Amino acid sequence: MALQVGIVGLPNSGKTTLFNALTHAGAEVTAYASVTEKANVGMAVIADDRLDRLAELVGSKKVTPAAIRVVDVPGAGVEVPGGLRQADALLAVVDGFSERVDPERDLAALRLELVVADRDHVERRVEKVRRDAKSGDPALRQELARLEKVLAHVEAGRSLAEWPGELPRELEPLTTKPLIPVENGPNGIDCKLEMELAELPPGEAAEFRSGPSALDEIVLALKEALGLLTFFTVGDTEARSWTLEHGRTALDAAGSIHSDLARGFIRCEVIRWDDLLEHGSHAEAARHGKQRLEGKTYVVEDGDVLNIRFNV
Repeated sequence: MALQVGIVGLPNSGKTTLFNALTHAGAEVTAYASVTEKANVGMAVIADDRLDRLAELVGSKKVTPAAIRVVDVPGAGVEVPGGLRQADALLAVVDGFSERVDPERDLAALRLELVVADRDHVERRVEKVRRDAKSGDPALRQELARLEKVLAHVEAGRSLAEWPGELPRELEPLTTKPLIPVENGPNGIDCKLEMELAELPPGEAAEFRSGPSALDEIVLALKEALGLLTFFTVGDTEARSWTLEHGRTALDAAGSIHSDLARGFIRCEVIRWDDLLEHGSHAEAARHGKQRLEGKTYVVEDGDVLNIRFNV
């Protein structure tokens, strides 16, 4: 399953504009979206020129870059968290274009809204568990006692990110997620311009930019905040990049590709992407000792090209 990032922001900050720029989804941009509208969902590609170079080397018929699922919830602030609670990280869009703007103030207000949203969520969970605990179930009574302590914590104005212990999984807090600020303005990123450039072919869009794409920088910031690395699978049919958390193993990588690969894992052929490019083929790289066999516990590194040997 693809990683998911939610976009949050105050009204007219440029949330949906940024969503369209990242995903090319073409969602309708309105001044004030109704909270009854469905969330916009799309995929943001993680650009990586290493993938294109590997695909060209082996003549892959298809190139599939890794991507992040992006959710843009309509409405003011975060009153309708929806898919945001399932997000792995949040992009916080603040207005840097309007008159008398104060991005730092808006970011502080947005952080406070996230705290309030979490508090309301905890309150609802306490009410539900309190009703269920009337049955006398000892486990529910223990959960209620714990939740009441968490509620007292957030009612004191503190975020769940400051909670000293482990939080109940059912809470799915917003304030514990990585939050990446994005200023929509001259001192940050021009979301409207990026949305327009996203509609052009890559070559034409590059001609209008004075440097790297700001969108690529946002995606890379997300990748870093989530502690992700990129590995590759390369063949005649398809060259593909994948994301994986730092510290994960070859078995985890196999499972992220397909559950059958993890279930029938035997060994993993590993070669560095630049070694493969330097030697021109897997066979030639192996002849120079640059390709090796690793087991399930091998810790994958950024830039590894993997070939999973499996038997189901």
